[in-house]
Amino acid sequence: MRITSPAFEENGVLLVAHTCDGAGINPPLQFADVPAEAKSLALIMDDPDVPRDRHPEGIFVHWTMWNIGPATPGIAENSVPSGAVEGKNGRGTTGFIGACPPDREHRYFFKLYALDTRLDLPATVGKDELEKAMDDHILASATLMARYDRPR
Repeated sequence: MRITSPAFEENGVLLVAHTCDGAGINPPLQFADVPAEAKSLALIMDDPDVPRDRHPEGIFVHWTMWNIGPATPGIAENSVPSGAVEGKNGRGTTGFIGACPPDREHRYFFKLYALDTRLDLPATVGKDELEKAMDDHILASATLMARYDRPR
């Protein structure tokens, strides 16, 4: 399984539009080689470089989404696939949060999971609950990483 973006290469730099310095909209993503037996896809975007004084766990969640149809070819810029559920992000709201590193260049990981089931979760859950619900249901996964450093 693969996840790519026409907006940036693996280990490339996010466009300003996908950050707090721009419109703060989600970048376009493309999915390929999803297992035929997948019943749904889930997506987590997080930043493991957040300062621990801001987030003691050391990770900031920018986006969670599940019940993406397995035949979905990707996610268009500034959109959510029909039928998908967006969960809580690091601010406790739902939806995408653009990259906004406070101190230096950060890495942003887009993690795609093919699941053998659809998830019965409300949009009020976040990454931890999503990962627990996915446990023992992951058929395949793929990761795409981008970087961003705010102009200072």
